[in-house]
Amino acid sequence: MSGLTQLQAMGTAERRKEARTVIASSYLGSTIEYYDFLLYATAAAVVFPKVFFSGMDDWVGVVAAYGTFAAGYVARPLGGVIFGHFGDRLGRKGMLIVSMLVMGVASTLIGLVPGASVAGPWGAVMLVILRVFQGIAVGGEWGGAALMALEHSESGRRGFAASFVNAGAPTGAVLGTFIMGAFSSLPNDQFLAWGWRVPFLLSFVLLGVGMFVRLKVSESPIFKAALEQEKREQADGAPGTGGAAPARREIPLLQVLRRPKTLVFTMLAGAAGFALQVVLATFAVTFAVSKGADRQGVLYAYAAASLVSIVFVVLGGRLSDKLGRRPVMVGGLVLFIAYLVPMFQLLSSNNIMLIFVAFAVGLMIHSTLFGPLAAFVSEQFGTTSRYTGASLGYQLATLLGAGFTPGIVAQIFKDSGQNTGSVVWYLAIMSVVSIVFILLTREPKNNDLETVRP
Repeated sequence: MSGLTQLQAMGTAERRKEARTVIASSYLGSTIEYYDFLLYATAAAVVFPKVFFSGMDDWVGVVAAYGTFAAGYVARPLGGVIFGHFGDRLGRKGMLIVSMLVMGVASTLIGLVPGASVAGPWGAVMLVILRVFQGIAVGGEWGGAALMALEHSESGRRGFAASFVNAGAPTGAVLGTFIMGAFSSLPNDQFLAWGWRVPFLLSFVLLGVGMFVRLKVSESPIFKAALEQEKREQADGAPGTGGAAPARREIPLLQVLRRPKTLVFTMLAGAAGFALQVVLATFAVTFAVSKGADRQGVLYAYAAASLVSIVFVVLGGRLSDKLGRRPVMVGGLVLFIAYLVPMFQLLSSNNIMLIFVAFAVGLMIHSTLFGPLAAFVSEQFGTTSRYTGASLGYQLATLLGAGFTPGIVAQIFKDSGQNTGSVVWYLAIMSVVSIVFILLTREPKNNDLETVRP
C-alpha cells in the first residue's frame, strides 16, 4: 500500500498523529536551520563590524558586515532550485537531511574563521563563502519542511500546519540571540576574541539532534502518490503495450518558469514581510545600541519578544485557514506601516523595557503576515513542481526583501544624518508594493494539493 491510498486507509486519529509528528519534525528542523542562519544576523549587527572590518567608521563597518550577510540571501534562490529539483524528482525527506548537514557544517566553520587581525581581508572572504553555503542550505530547507507539513495535513488545516515551519524562524532567533547574549556578557575583548564563536560551534551539537529527528519522519504521501501515478502512466505508454509513447517528465524549474506570473507575484507579495523581519533582527538592534542602550539588554529584549511572537505566527496561520491567506497578510502589513514611526521612537528611548515593547509589538504584527506565508506560497504550485516553485518564490522574496535591506537601510540612515524618517518611508513603500501583489494573487486556501499540475 502506498501514497494517498496508505494515508486514506489510516483512521483519522492515526492520520493526525502522523501529521503531528511531521509538523514537529519540520518545526524542530526549521528552528535549528534558522538558529544557524539568523545567528549570523545577530553577529553581523554586534560583532563582525569590529572583528572583520575594524579600522573603519562605525556605520561603514556595519554596512560592510551587512554586505556579507546579504551573500546568504543571494544564495538562497540557488539552494531553492537545487534542492527543489531533486525534491520534486526524488522526494522531500532526503533533501531535508542534506540541507541540514550543509547548514550545520557551514555554521560550525564560521566559528573558526580568523578575524582581520590574523587573516586580513581573507577572513571576510571565508566568511562570505560559508555564508553562501548557509544560504544554499536554508534555501533548500524551507521548501522541504513546508511541503512535508502541508502535504501531510488535512484540507482546512494547512495554514496552521505550515505555519510551524515559519515559527521555526523566531524560535531559532530566540535560541541564537539568548546564547549570543549570554556570551556578550563577557568582557568586550574576550567576547570579540572568542566568545562570539561558541554559539556557532554549538551548531555541530544541534546538527546531531536535527539529523536524528529528520531520519524518523515518513515521505510526503501526496508526493508518493504523484510519483506512482507518473510511473503508471509511463508503463501504460511503454513500447509494446499498445499505448502512446511515454511522456518525458519536464524539469521542475521549467514547469515553474512556464507560469512566470505566479512566481513573480509570489516573490513580490512576500518581499516586505522579509524586509520588516530582517530590519527588526539587524538594524533595529544596531540602532537601539547606538542610542545608548546596553548591548546585552537589547539582545535579550529582542529574544524575549521573538519568544512571544512564536505563538502569533501559529495563530496567524490558523486564522488564515478561516479567513483566507490574503486578508490576514494584508492586515498585518497595514498595521506594520502604521507602527513604524512609534517603533523607532521606542527603540531610541534607551529604556530596555520600552525597547522590548518595540520589538514585541513589531514581531506580533509581523507574525500575522508571516504565519500564513508558508501556505500562501506553497499552495500556488502543483505537486510535481511544488518544491521548486515554492522554494524559488519564497527565496526570491527573501532576496528582494531581506538580502540587501539591512545594508540599504543602514546606508539611508547614515546618508540622512541618522534620521529614521527616510527608513520609515523606505519600509512603508516596500509594504505597499507587497500589499498590491498579495491582492493581485489568487486566494489559494481551497486549492486541491493532490492535483498534479505544473
